[in-house]
Amino acid sequence: MLPSVGCLAIAFGSFSASRTKLVTQTAVGAHLLYFRKTMHYQTEERGQPHSPDYRIYFKNSDGKYISPFHDISLKADTEQDNDLPAKKPKKNESEMLFNMVVEVPRWSNAKMEIATKEPLNPIKQDVKKGKLRYVANIFPHKGYIWNYGALPQTWEDPNHTDKETHCCGDNDPIDVCEIGTQVCFPGQVIQVKVLGILAMIDEGEMDWKVIAINAKDPDAKNLNSIEDVRKSRPGHLEATVDWFRKYKVPDGKPENQFGFNGQFKDKDFAVKIIKSTHEHWRALVQKQTNSGGIECKNISCCESPFKCSADEARDVVEAVRTFICSCFTMTIANTIIAYKTVSELVDKWHFV
Repeated sequence: MLPSVGCLAIAFGSFSASRTKLVTQTAVGAHLLYFRKTMHYQTEERGQPHSPDYRIYFKNSDGKYISPFHDISLKADTEQDNDLPAKKPKKNESEMLFNMVVEVPRWSNAKMEIATKEPLNPIKQDVKKGKLRYVANIFPHKGYIWNYGALPQTWEDPNHTDKETHCCGDNDPIDVCEIGTQVCFPGQVIQVKVLGILAMIDEGEMDWKVIAINAKDPDAKNLNSIEDVRKSRPGHLEATVDWFRKYKVPDGKPENQFGFNGQFKDKDFAVKIIKSTHEHWRALVQKQTNSGGIECKNISCCESPFKCSADEARDVVEAVRTFICSCFTMTIANTIIAYKTVSELVDKWHFV
């Protein structure tokens, strides 16, 4: 059983996966704000997509701004109401469902990620050397080959050395490859069934990749282990290893390496790793370890010295909105040029 974390875990039950629930669109000066709603979470887009200022902020069911990193529960089958202790899960660890925050939809290229070093940790597009990052198309793949994201309330601690691979964590939430049939959207929160895990080593850092499927996917009932994936989807796991091995090569980086000779570990092993990263996260938000520059502001972790009020969280987002609106001078012509540049980046094949 994963240990109870009291006020450190808040869940809101099941989530709607509908991408069509766009509830509000408002204009602030020349700047458009977009709001997308699922059953218990809303996402609010600020700034222009494919720009360094673009952010996706999260709200809970009460309309309060939250951190997707710290305020969304790891476990999908626990609930907490009115500050009462979370209910104990009825299932064993291997049957447990986890919440996943989707960062990148399948078949897209923009490298979107939870901004771990910004207050409230919105989703943003990664920037390296002053340029927005786009994942290259490694033939025969187009962009990401699964819905890609992270498990909230987990942290790969750079101060912790994995006893199997002898590598330290990469200072991020643990990554998830969701292999279901639906193409998700950035900021969508879904419940996933864990199937296995891959031990990727990225430039000497441990970078676990959880393999999971949306619990609401039609295939979810038939996929209960990594071997089920291997049998029912020939080539999918091999393509996953190949993708992670080569995806940085077009940027001049070496191929990534893997622990366990690139073999996937089973779901029991995966849950053990998730449990470990959750414990590292607990130490992080309780200020019991070196934060590594991680921003831990949250509104729900009662035992955390980083907990803030809903008003303080709103002020964080409003400050960002004021900055973006004052800087928003992009013309239609500039927008066309920007998207043309994006198209040139994401439509190119790379043969590695």
